[in-house]
Amino acid sequence: MSGGRIPRAFIDDLLVRIDIVELIDSHVPLKKTGANYVARCPFHSEKTPSFSVNSHKQFFHCFGCGASGNAISFLMEFNHLDFVEAVEDLAAFAGVDVPKEESGAQADKVDLQNLYGLMEQVADFYVQQLRTGVAGRQAVAYLKKRDLSGAAATRFKIGYAPQDWQALTAHFPQQALIEVGLLGANDNGGVYARFRHRVMFPIRDKRGRVIGFGGRVLDDSLPKYLNSPETPLFHKGREVYGLYELLKSNAKPPRILLVEGYMDVIALAQSGIDYAVAALGTATSQAHFELLFRYTAEVVLCFDGDNAGREAIWKAMEAAFSVLQDGRQIRVMLLPQGHDPDSWVRGQGVEGFIGDMLASQVLSDYFFGQLAEEFNLQETEGRAQYVNKAKPYLAKLPDSVFKDMMLARLQEISKAAVDVSDKTAKLNKTVLVPRQKDSRPPLERQTLAMLVQNPELIAVLAEQGIDWECLDFKGADKFKAILQVLLAERPASTGVLLEHYRGHPDEGIIRQLAALRLEVPIAGMAEEFSGAWDKLLEQGIDVRFNRLLAKVESGKASEQEKIEFKTLSMHGASK
Repeated sequence: MSGGRIPRAFIDDLLVRIDIVELIDSHVPLKKTGANYVARCPFHSEKTPSFSVNSHKQFFHCFGCGASGNAISFLMEFNHLDFVEAVEDLAAFAGVDVPKEESGAQADKVDLQNLYGLMEQVADFYVQQLRTGVAGRQAVAYLKKRDLSGAAATRFKIGYAPQDWQALTAHFPQQALIEVGLLGANDNGGVYARFRHRVMFPIRDKRGRVIGFGGRVLDDSLPKYLNSPETPLFHKGREVYGLYELLKSNAKPPRILLVEGYMDVIALAQSGIDYAVAALGTATSQAHFELLFRYTAEVVLCFDGDNAGREAIWKAMEAAFSVLQDGRQIRVMLLPQGHDPDSWVRGQGVEGFIGDMLASQVLSDYFFGQLAEEFNLQETEGRAQYVNKAKPYLAKLPDSVFKDMMLARLQEISKAAVDVSDKTAKLNKTVLVPRQKDSRPPLERQTLAMLVQNPELIAVLAEQGIDWECLDFKGADKFKAILQVLLAERPASTGVLLEHYRGHPDEGIIRQLAALRLEVPIAGMAEEFSGAWDKLLEQGIDVRFNRLLAKVESGKASEQEKIEFKTLSMHGASK
């Protein structure tokens, strides 16, 4: 169930209640063109409208960047919301209340709200300690030494954690401080402060709520930087530092710079480069990239040029390749050894830094270039090793024009044919989501697309019954699985069907089928579908007949297969 604790029945009913055209038109003015409504896409820059909204399907699709989905998907992308937030906003738009959670879940929600409130108060406490505490003067001196302005400190809400950890417990409940990771418990049952005598950097989520902290020591003790542990509020593998501040200045930045440290983010923002964020002491993950690509089409990895920085780039590569859909780009900006973004922008100036960033390598060039340094491409063995090292990364790329070009480039370099797809991927690609641009899609795909775009047609098949054995063609298993979902769910629209597939491995297939242009008017859809279905069954019967004929002629047919063959022969299955 995609809705978590929100009942699926409520989500389906909500999608039926609202009209996606009315919803999107309230955010992006639409113009009626034929059966659809169009606009310039809100998710990428374009001069000619390619963003289409269909009321019958309750589905939107951009033929430029490929963005598509239902009303919930639109709110998630347009307003940068998570799923629950989008459902809540859609419910408000429809004028209905989201069903209350069960008592235990409701209590959990209240507790989380209390914890968010506590973290905000602790952040304010740390700011006060920096400004008024005697011990905070050392922290102020450190910040001044780093040329940090008062305005930057205020913008990022920088504070100071005093040496005396009991200062926290004097103001806030001890158990709550343990829950948010500010206090830790030792084996003897005692507690200790996680952050002592440190400059404190609040970590805020995209809604501005404080979910964790990073702390930097003011002496030579280790670790130099310390982050909050995993808590009910904070999951470092899914968050980045500085995103809230970035979005406040520009909700749709042309690019986001991913750096390594808190001070890098702040120093760059202070210099006018206010589109940098930092990973939180962990390797860059797929979740990090997915988060950033919700707001921009380009991410620039800006790391130190030492061995550690290069290793960090390579570790990020696997996660990066899995999210590189068409329209997304990643660049690699390695700084000279001994420099970080803070020192480099000070030395080069803003214009110099931006120039270096814009001239940085795209990920594909960096990837192939690094591999070329590792293997001897003048030797057959070296080229084989090159291919074997590259294939697992390229296999992670989503099916796209970019993937085709990467494979072509690998084949050109290695002088060998390369195939990174498995049988399932090939089947889905050739039968359900073919990439070749035929003038008319294969019959199987047309038929399934008509069902996906007009789910009410499944009632016709349910009434007459489905001869599953006659559905015999490449990709039939996937075809049958989608049919079974339609039979079980009876979705009211494409938008409702798509919600069922949210997060499912076949979600991309459903989106592409929903966007497929059929060139069939709604009035004639039922008749067109019946004709296509009959042809599909006829083809399946012929395939089955020929398979049985081969078995009978070879003497390998079972008694049951002989009976079936005779039956099909009597009905003239094949000529």
